[in-house]
Amino acid sequence: MTRTLLHEGWTVGPKLGPFESHAEGSGPMQVVLPHDALRDLPRSADEVQGVHSGYTPGGAFEYVRVLDVPPEWREKTVRLEFEGVYRDAVVFMNGEVVVHEANGYAGFTAHLDPYLRFDGEPNRLTVEARAHRDSRWYSGAGIYRPVHLVVADPVHIPTHGVVVTTPDIDDERAVVEVAVTVRNATRHTRETRVQWELTDPHGVAVASGTSPVTVLPGADAVARARLVVPTPLLWHPDHPHLYTARMTVTDAAGAALDEESTSFGIRTLQVDAGRGLRINGRPVKLRGACVHHDNGPLGAATFDDAEDRRVRLLKKAGFNALRSAHNPMSRAMLDACDRHGMVVMDELADAWTRAKAPHDATITFPERWERDVASLVAKDRNHPSVIMYSIGNEILELGTPIGATWSRRFAEAVRSADPTRFVTNGINGIIANLPRMAEARQQLEDANTMMANMGDQMGLMNASPLVSASIEESAAVLDVVGFNYADSRYRQDALDHPSRVIVGSETFPARIDVMWELVRELPHVIGDFTWTGWDYLGEAGIGRVDYSDAPGFVDTGTAGPYPYRLAESGDLDITGYRRTVSYYREIVFGLRTDPYISVYRPQHHGRPTSTTPWSWTDTVSTWSWDAAPGAPVTVDVYADADEVELLLDGESLGAAAVGAEKSFVARFETEYRPGELTAVARRAGLETGRHVLRTAGTPRLRAHAERDEVAVGGLAFVVITLADDDGIAVADRDVPVEVTVSGPGVLAGLGSGRARTEESFGDSSYTTYDGRVLAVVRADGPGELVVTASAAGYDGVTVTVLGRER
Repeated sequence: MTRTLLHEGWTVGPKLGPFESHAEGSGPMQVVLPHDALRDLPRSADEVQGVHSGYTPGGAFEYVRVLDVPPEWREKTVRLEFEGVYRDAVVFMNGEVVVHEANGYAGFTAHLDPYLRFDGEPNRLTVEARAHRDSRWYSGAGIYRPVHLVVADPVHIPTHGVVVTTPDIDDERAVVEVAVTVRNATRHTRETRVQWELTDPHGVAVASGTSPVTVLPGADAVARARLVVPTPLLWHPDHPHLYTARMTVTDAAGAALDEESTSFGIRTLQVDAGRGLRINGRPVKLRGACVHHDNGPLGAATFDDAEDRRVRLLKKAGFNALRSAHNPMSRAMLDACDRHGMVVMDELADAWTRAKAPHDATITFPERWERDVASLVAKDRNHPSVIMYSIGNEILELGTPIGATWSRRFAEAVRSADPTRFVTNGINGIIANLPRMAEARQQLEDANTMMANMGDQMGLMNASPLVSASIEESAAVLDVVGFNYADSRYRQDALDHPSRVIVGSETFPARIDVMWELVRELPHVIGDFTWTGWDYLGEAGIGRVDYSDAPGFVDTGTAGPYPYRLAESGDLDITGYRRTVSYYREIVFGLRTDPYISVYRPQHHGRPTSTTPWSWTDTVSTWSWDAAPGAPVTVDVYADADEVELLLDGESLGAAAVGAEKSFVARFETEYRPGELTAVARRAGLETGRHVLRTAGTPRLRAHAERDEVAVGGLAFVVITLADDDGIAVADRDVPVEVTVSGPGVLAGLGSGRARTEESFGDSSYTTYDGRVLAVVRADGPGELVVTASAAGYDGVTVTVLGRER
């Protein structure tokens, strides 16, 4: 078998009807996959998809390439593995339909054998995709995940044909069961032999086996081996040890027919209401983040390096669990979670039979859900990082008897395909009872509480008797009950349902102090997943902070007006830069002992703000402002302490109790003067840690690449800042930065964490935000890539990255 990435040689353009022609300048253009066809389209305040897509239009697109078909392929079987095409993908070979895949997040296979030409004529491969008002967030469009060309013997291992489980583990040995499907696409019975070899994390062979396998024509046969690994190294978030299983299929004479390999982990999972979640017998509380599928400046395009970077930075920020919201996670991110020790809740869908967008997946989901479940499980089942499958998110019909029937159907289908993991669902009792919310309000003891903020309302209604009764059956089919914005249920559910295990599948970011205290206190609550860990495109402005005294301000609720593009609700922004809320969360988690200083922008001091339940504060951790000495400024210091003292150049500005304004926060009203600002945290009078901010000197344009070299086809991430010689960035002197790339590579994306902007990620110029902008460079060949950044009034700067062969 040969497997190659089919990423070059493509063109893409608008999909036209047979009697249409391209307008001038709108014809097909050459692209390299993965590719997002929506990212660079012009945005508009009048765009019908509005806030959901970040005011980005939809469209229908056609990808085309010529496939070179050598004569020897006559004796082979040829397939394309698509990891994801958004959405309603139709694959044609030489004008004939090969396969249709409606689900924009499901992987699928196109078998090309019946359609290939061997007469010297070109073999034309076409993929159609479309996206329009079918998502509540920015979806992207097109072939946005990798495509693999697989050429194999007619007797071969099919896609996802290897399943590894570890049913029996103790300290002395682990039993590893490997099931291999062998497919015979010939007209004759074939006698084959399967050989297995397991290697440990150091590459040393630790177990092997072999078995003859007879495969009937046009049929599959499953070969199984139970192999014993001595003294196993267990996979755990703290030490993610990975083994490798290699399978070889030979014919009766010993000639190789096919081979496949997969990584796996050896670990046990247990969960119950008394002891919570345990991995390898050790309790684990899930410090979770919800994440969307886009990659910020790259749009929806899924690159291995970008997914790995997201997982690494989220792990570094204190998370140990990710929820893929609200669709199946990419293969690349699952691989990264395996490598870095991030556990995963992978999600099937955002809707079942009742639509949330005019043209969403509910159109076909009732007829094709079995394929969607099978695709999700087949992708995930060898990944030790995956511990839970979520069958849905805030399902509208979940609180009805028929909705509960669907819940049971999906849960049992998942268990049938993979009984080794837990099943959950992101339940929002309010969403499941929208037509009956008036009745729920009447059940609340104090009607005045409905004058509280939106977040409080959600909690109160989610705990109402009406909601409790309506979701009981749907919750009962789950191993772990996921609750969205319903921490108000946690204590009572322990009494009403003593065996119920709960996870906070989606929670408000500013409530992590409350949420984590509940997680720590209650054994049946196994973790919390904030909305969100990484900022994302679409649902524009859902976590913004606006100044309500601005001219023309209109309170639009949770919808950010144009030109908002980003949600602005991530702990990390779309470039991977940690916002102040990330450090607050790290302290709440108990992972940081030093305090952390966050400063409200002096230019907005005293102005009224408009926020949403997903907002944090408009703060930056800097003491470098273009403000007059003596200007009033508010400073928050996050700390797990009794009190914090603030000093400027060694002079005390006073002490403040932690928790007076909010848990883990000490607030100061002071004046801005350049210098060294120090926060000293104390408990019982003893110092527990300190944090220092220094005013920047003369800023210049600086750039550094996160890695010195990347593989061909991979990405280099170049961070560009306005900072002094010590690397201290300035936050309020933003300028447009022009970026050029010379050598065997291209600028794949350029952007900042600014949520409200009309700039394009596809341009070569982008304005810094709080002194930062990120350039993403794709290496298209071996050699030196020189990245140059320039800005008016600053000397240019260059960095060099080496592209190397894989």
